[in-house]
Amino acid sequence: MISSIAVQVLPMTADTEEVIRIVDHVIAYIDKSGVNYQVGAFESTLEGDYDQLMDILKNLPKVAAEISDIPVMVYSKINMATDSDVLTIAKKTDKYK
Repeated sequence: MISSIAVQVLPMTADTEEVIRIVDHVIAYIDKSGVNYQVGAFESTLEGDYDQLMDILKNLPKVAAEISDIPVMVYSKINMATDSDVLTIAKKTDKYK
């Protein structure tokens, strides 16, 4: 079952360099997961198997904590369909490239 999630990991600091460092670390984790994803200015969109995406989502705060003790907020939107696939990242965004 193909699903998609949009996720924003927001470190709770005003230090922009630290925000970028933590977010880059989280994105590297997402990249290593092997799921299709796209990074946006405010959030990243991932698509794949629902259970795999939920495993990734639940690990994101832990991944951020690997390199910093700064608290993070994790915001997500989940799109899942039981009888059909959801719209892909490409179908949603390719026309704007």
